[in-house]
Amino acid sequence: MDIFSIILWPIKWVIELILVAFHSLWTFVGLPFEAGITWVLSIVGLVIVVRAALIPIFVRQIKSQRRMLEVAPQLKKIQDKYKGKKDQFSREAMSRETMDLYKRTGTNPLSSCLPLLLQMPIFFGLFSVLNDASRNAERGGVGVLTPELAESFANATFLGAPLKATFIEAMNAGGPWQVMVVAVVMIILMTASQFITQLQIVSKNMSPETKASPMFRQQRILLYLLPLVFAVSGVAFPLGVMFYWLVSNFWTMGQQFIVIRNMPTPGSEAAKAREARLAKKGKLVVDGPTDGTASDEPEKKTTQRQQPVSKNRAKKKRK
Repeated sequence: MDIFSIILWPIKWVIELILVAFHSLWTFVGLPFEAGITWVLSIVGLVIVVRAALIPIFVRQIKSQRRMLEVAPQLKKIQDKYKGKKDQFSREAMSRETMDLYKRTGTNPLSSCLPLLLQMPIFFGLFSVLNDASRNAERGGVGVLTPELAESFANATFLGAPLKATFIEAMNAGGPWQVMVVAVVMIILMTASQFITQLQIVSKNMSPETKASPMFRQQRILLYLLPLVFAVSGVAFPLGVMFYWLVSNFWTMGQQFIVIRNMPTPGSEAAKAREARLAKKGKLVVDGPTDGTASDEPEKKTTQRQQPVSKNRAKKKRK
């Protein structure tokens, strides 16, 4: 057993446990034991469990992104300070000041990639479970995936396409054509959902200051780069893994929509839209306007007229 297999072993064990648990649930409610839809819904259940567990990480990511927005003007000052200076001393000084700024403000530019990075072992683990089930079904999995379940998982099909098949394998073998059709449709949906998710951030949830910073250029690159990654790599993944990827993308898109709608970045288009919705409903914003500007409503001061005091009472008070 190589080091990669040793690292994936506990991940595969947990994946098998979740898959088998959901497979038992779906068969209990009446779905066929051998049906591909039963295993597809089990993969959907795996996505729900994993993404629900990552919600605290996602919340931390949102907070870190907000801090990155706050330090964006300071970061731009550092970059302007060393603009055009390409000597080694200036580069080291710029890197040192940038890292000091991140450390002082508690920000991390890689935090936006953390949920995706944490899911990568799940992708590889599910790929390994599906691959082991298709090649060594008689041995079963590393945990609760018995030989009978492994064989069922290996032979499961969805719309006539085996879950263990890949687009490249089907194309090289000349079929089945169902695999290529299902794979192409899923790749298109994966690419579109990823593009929409990134577009929501770039177009609606960035303040004017952020759009003038280098961070906006990075987000613009991700807008086109990440969907391209899905389009290129999707042809090499089994359909079962692509189902996980697709449902996870839909989860991210919906989660991002809820966050942008209810907790938008101050000063962004989404924040202005939320403020307009609250004003239309006649609801007061407790924490102040979402765009960070001062309220146009003057602060009401309650004043009380001082009652006249007689001379005798005034003398008694002084005593």
